[in-house]
This record gives sequence, C-alpha cells and structure tokens, in this order.
Amino acid sequence: MEGMIFVRERRKVEQGEKKPRYRVLGVSGVDLKVYANHIRKKELDQLAKATKAKVVVLTAGKAEKKPA
Repeated sequence: MEGMIFVRERRKVEQGEKKPRYRVLGVSGVDLKVYANHIRKKELDQLAKATKAKVVVLTAGKAEKKPA
C-alpha cells in the first residue's frame, strides 16, 4: 500500500497571496515528520515524490443551513 499525505487548503488565504496554501493534517503509511505549520503545493509534491506517497486534498464541509 502506498503512503498518503492528507492536506487541506487554508481558509484565510486569498488568490495570488504569497503565503503557503496548505496545512498537513495527517500521514498514513509513511514514516514522515512535518515541522511546518503551512506548506506550499510544490513542497508537498516534492515530499510525496521522495516518500513515494500520494497527496490527498481534503475538502472542508460547510455547515448546512436548516430551513426555518
């Protein structure tokens, strides 16, 4: 089984901003320690390639409004 790196996009980053966009949430099947809070897509791809892992981008669910 190949390893997986689970990430999600940061919420307060706007398009074109020069800040890292992703946050690593977890790692499965790979012995990897991440010391950064936020990480760039290019860096994620390099980590995945070096560890032969797959990057899984999780989608954040928005709270559904209940009808009144």
